[in-house]
Amino acid sequence: MRDVSIAKSEFVPDEKAVMKIQDFQEDDELFRYCTLPQIIKYVECFTGPDILAMHTMLINKPPDPGKKSSRHPMHQDLHFFPFRPADLIVCAWTAMEKIDRSNGCLVVLPGTYKGSLKQHDYPEWEGGVNKLYHGVRDCDKSAPRLHLAMEKGDTVFFHPLLIHGSGMNRTDGFRKAIACHYASGDCHYIDVKGTTQENVEREVAEIAKTEYDIHSPVILKDIWAFRSRLVKGERRNL
Repeated sequence: MRDVSIAKSEFVPDEKAVMKIQDFQEDDELFRYCTLPQIIKYVECFTGPDILAMHTMLINKPPDPGKKSSRHPMHQDLHFFPFRPADLIVCAWTAMEKIDRSNGCLVVLPGTYKGSLKQHDYPEWEGGVNKLYHGVRDCDKSAPRLHLAMEKGDTVFFHPLLIHGSGMNRTDGFRKAIACHYASGDCHYIDVKGTTQENVEREVAEIAKTEYDIHSPVILKDIWAFRSRLVKGERRNL
């Protein structure tokens, strides 16, 4: 993926062009992160013994070009997931270098994992918004926020209903992190039609059509079934 500000400028085919690598589950070296015993021993506390890697990403947050496009809006990961229950899903997010407020660390609204799934939309940002960077509609800007300063190798585990995002990268370097969303083998798919997640399914179907020339009906469940990979135990419903 390329940052929206880079996509609108002259393309340079190097590190500066890439802001995120999604779905590395078929790359054995990168996927090794998802199977690390140091990670899995905590993941299993949330998911139980049957564990699937549902979403993998390596984040390369670029220096902000002055348009604040390197921000990530406050959101809940469950907005993008057509599987439940939420309590059997967890994200492991690892800093690949020192991360603080200067290069856009994670920011969370503590306790929001106890709430419900909120309506998400694209924020109305002057500098543009990256593809599928949906944010919580009418997010309470006065709510207490916690900025997660992390050292290289530090890992945070969080619930898919936790409202979180990240700020601008105000440095000249790239801010790198690696993450995986895990789900229990006991999770199951849901139909998102008629829910607040329907806009995600609609947008994903449009991407499949325009980017990959897929004209047959695409539902969100199909995408997640394709991008997931078993880590440990038995694969049943997903």
